[in-house]
Amino acid sequence: MRGSQDFQGAMFSYISLEERVPQAHPLRKLRAVVDALLATMNREFEAVYARRGRPSVPPEMLLKALLLQILFSIRSERQLVEAIDYNLLYRWFVGLNIDDKVWDHSTFSANRERLFNEDLARAFFERVKLSAQWAKLASDEHFSVDGTLIEAWASHKSFKRKDDDSGTPPGRNPEVDFKGQARCNDTHVSTTDADARLYKKAPGDKSRLCHMGHILMENRNGLIVDVEITHASGTAEREAALVMLGRRSNTNKRITVAADKGYDTKDFIAGCRKIKVTPHVAAKDKHSAIDGRTKRHEGYKTSLKVRKRIEEAFGWIKTVGGLAKTKLIGHAKLAGQALLCFATYNLVRMGSMGGWWDAHHA
Repeated sequence: MRGSQDFQGAMFSYISLEERVPQAHPLRKLRAVVDALLATMNREFEAVYARRGRPSVPPEMLLKALLLQILFSIRSERQLVEAIDYNLLYRWFVGLNIDDKVWDHSTFSANRERLFNEDLARAFFERVKLSAQWAKLASDEHFSVDGTLIEAWASHKSFKRKDDDSGTPPGRNPEVDFKGQARCNDTHVSTTDADARLYKKAPGDKSRLCHMGHILMENRNGLIVDVEITHASGTAEREAALVMLGRRSNTNKRITVAADKGYDTKDFIAGCRKIKVTPHVAAKDKHSAIDGRTKRHEGYKTSLKVRKRIEEAFGWIKTVGGLAKTKLIGHAKLAGQALLCFATYNLVRMGSMGGWWDAHHA
């Protein structure tokens, strides 16, 4: 017998949000972990909020909402706030009751400015990393390094000569003809994002306005232990790698770092040796700076095999985390976004290793 539709809205509900979320749902464990980490950040949150005035959206809720945006690839704050309004799982995760009014997207964006900075995002990133080290999931001896391009929120039309005072042509999308013109970062700058640089990694690739992101990965489980955002240039990867390695080499323990052939230069190898880091860099066919003593060890071969896992992190933050093209302007905001993305990636990796994160049920 076919049933009939007889929908009538109920005035009251006797089931709480806690009961709506399945006990085996991976977000349950994730929320417990995130709440524990955020409970240790009271001092950092107090430093960016005034002591007087009207109470704002709690920073813990904002940060958990940003984690949802990264995890579920929600492309804008407007869509995020809308999803939190009608999605009971999202309401439960950020800490809203079923009758609580969700903040406006403009309010969320204004308050997000406090969180999307490198200091607070790095504080959260460091706590995630420390929890991995406490659980003995991260190596403190063997690392890999690499960089990737992050496309800027700027078009080629915004890339103008620095001495050009003609202004922007009228219209929303004016015709601009720059065919045959020599355009380079020395003479031109983007009027939309001054930190963006015109760059390409491969000879056959197209030049794009972009930033460069760099990460340091530990080789045991592929967790990200450091992040840097720089201008895109031919030497940025090696320079950022030495900065990140310098922050890791403050102990007496000798460490190794694996990298691709782009890092096989005399300056980078000498820089690693200076800070007591053994460079396990893929050797060029000609004029390699890697000596035979390094290449003959089994550890060198193992490092070159494991280092390829660093591409998994780049792939995740671009396909899931939304960092193939940033929607934020400037290095400061992009650094905050990248640190939160990689912190989320680490949480997912730790959950997969712990057996409580299942992407098919998230």
